[in-house]
Amino acid sequence: MSVTTPTPTKTGRRGVLTLGLAALTTATVGAAAPVAVPAPRHAPGGPLDAAAALAELRAGNARFAALRQRHPHQDAARRADVAVAQHPFATVIGCIDSRVPPELVFDQGLGDLLTVRSAGQALDEAVLGSLQYGVEELHVPLVLVLGHERCGAAAAAVEYVRTGNPVEGHLERVIEELAPAARATRDLPGDWVENTVRANVDRVTRRLARDAAFSGARVVGARFDLDTGKVAFHHA
Repeated sequence: MSVTTPTPTKTGRRGVLTLGLAALTTATVGAAAPVAVPAPRHAPGGPLDAAAALAELRAGNARFAALRQRHPHQDAARRADVAVAQHPFATVIGCIDSRVPPELVFDQGLGDLLTVRSAGQALDEAVLGSLQYGVEELHVPLVLVLGHERCGAAAAAVEYVRTGNPVEGHLERVIEELAPAARATRDLPGDWVENTVRANVDRVTRRLARDAAFSGARVVGARFDLDTGKVAFHHA
């Protein structure tokens, strides 16, 4: 008895993303071909657009800062829902700092936020591709660039600009991304590191907003205060 092995077919990068999403949102009946179900532009029962998504983030952070969290969408029913498909209402590109977890800062739960984190919100192709996936494939209407008080990456960039000492290893790539913000704020009054944090958020926000890959979403900058727990939204 012989078994015929199907000839493998090539699938492009976008095809892989599309097939992965389709696997979450298709159903089969008997031998019938899968029928694709378009992903909604928001979580069922969640914010409908960027303005509503931003309002939900504001409200969630207000609860967090006041220590009145609801801890939504963390029960067994929600876990079962998101096991089948995900429809986050916002993407947060934030720092790796352990004190700034987006789901906690904005009092959200499973499937609510798509989070991408790198030191100082440093952008590279992997980060940009992850953000693009959220906008193009999951139809996330809002991208939030979240900086924070006392950022170690910003402090390292300031030290690099101040001294010119070389940075070793993979950290060099991070510092290269933040150094322009440190240079731009060198002669400004106030705390140099804090000014760098704010300038870097604005720089990343502008870069994403000008990129055609993110034209389907609104891009907003913000800063998290470690002392108060409050998020200040830039020009939102």
